[in-house]
Amino acid sequence: MGWADYYRRRDALNSVIERGELAVTDEITSTGELLQALHHRWSLRLAGRVELASLAENQLAAVGAAWREAVAENVDLRRLLDEHADHPALREVTPAEQRMIATAAGLADPQDGADEQAAAGAAFVAMLRSGPRRRRFPRRLVPSG
Repeated sequence: MGWADYYRRRDALNSVIERGELAVTDEITSTGELLQALHHRWSLRLAGRVELASLAENQLAAVGAAWREAVAENVDLRRLLDEHADHPALREVTPAEQRMIATAAGLADPQDGADEQAAAGAAFVAMLRSGPRRRRFPRRLVPSG
C-alpha cells in the first residue's frame, strides 16, 4: 500500500466514524474489513495508554482510567464497535483486547487460560462502562500480591 492508498483508507475510516454508520467504500470493500480496520484504530489508541498504565503502582485504577480516557477521546469510534460487537469480524479481536486489559490491570496472569483472561477483562470493562467514575475499586477487585 502506497501513501496515496493509506490516505484514502484513512479518510474513508474518518468518514465512517464521522457519519456513525458502517458503509463500505472503494478503499474498504466489506463490512468485516471495515470493522477490523476500525478495531485496529481503536487498539492503537488504547494499547499505548494501557501499557503505560500497567506500570503504575495501582495498575487496576490506572488501566481503568486509561480505558475511560481512550473511550472519552474516541466516543464515535467506540460506539460503532459496540453496535457491531457480535459481528464475526470482531470475534477474535475482542477477546484479545479483553486479555490485554486483564493482564495489564493485574486481574489475570499471562499463564492463565485465554478464556479466563478474556472473562476477567470483559468483567472489568463491563464494570467500567456501568459504574460511575471511581477513584477506588472495590477491595475484592484489587489484586493481592
